[in-house]
Amino acid sequence: MNKRYTRNIGTLSEEEQLKLAEKSACVIGCGGLGGGVIENLTRMGIGRLTVVDCDTFEETNLNRQVLSNQDNLGHAKAIEAKIQMKTINEDVEIFSIQARFEEDNAADIIRGHDVVIDALDSVPTRLVLEDACAAENIPLVHGAIDGWNGEVAVVMPGSQLLHEIYGSWEEDPTVKGSNPSFSPAVVSAIEAAEAIKLLLGKEYLDGKLLTIDLLNHEYEVIDF
Repeated sequence: MNKRYTRNIGTLSEEEQLKLAEKSACVIGCGGLGGGVIENLTRMGIGRLTVVDCDTFEETNLNRQVLSNQDNLGHAKAIEAKIQMKTINEDVEIFSIQARFEEDNAADIIRGHDVVIDALDSVPTRLVLEDACAAENIPLVHGAIDGWNGEVAVVMPGSQLLHEIYGSWEEDPTVKGSNPSFSPAVVSAIEAAEAIKLLLGKEYLDGKLLTIDLLNHEYEVIDF
């Protein structure tokens, strides 16, 4: 086994590490959440990774998006994700899709993956993603952040958990989200952990929503 995974062993068995190398994940969004998820899965040694984003890096991303830096402003996020991850782990097969994720292309993007990770910042698009994952029978790991707060859930095909949470959501375009560096770092790490547990057959947040309050260190698992 590759020496790079030596410190994974104990947390994972050697058999699980080899199994992870046979798995695939699709990360929708390469920003604050997506960058952390992508790096975690790459370092852990997942076999195949598809990264999806239509945007380019801008200066406002520098406070929290780990894939952004002062030299790649204006560069495509999905392309940068692939370039940077290849410098970390050349064994991971990485595909980048520079496109807006929407209903028309959703099925084609996620089809064939073992798990999909939600790193989006739009509730309507998250609901499109949940429906697409249900139709393709692929489990979805959801994550979201807002200031000091975050949430993570695993949505199994057909459960419609995000529709339950956000079904009556009305987005206010005048409200700008506030996201420091540490909130996406925490939530993306948990998303990656849930994805790995799911892929390896370990116990995960099945039908539950983990809520995170980093200001008061309050954590709650809500059973849906």
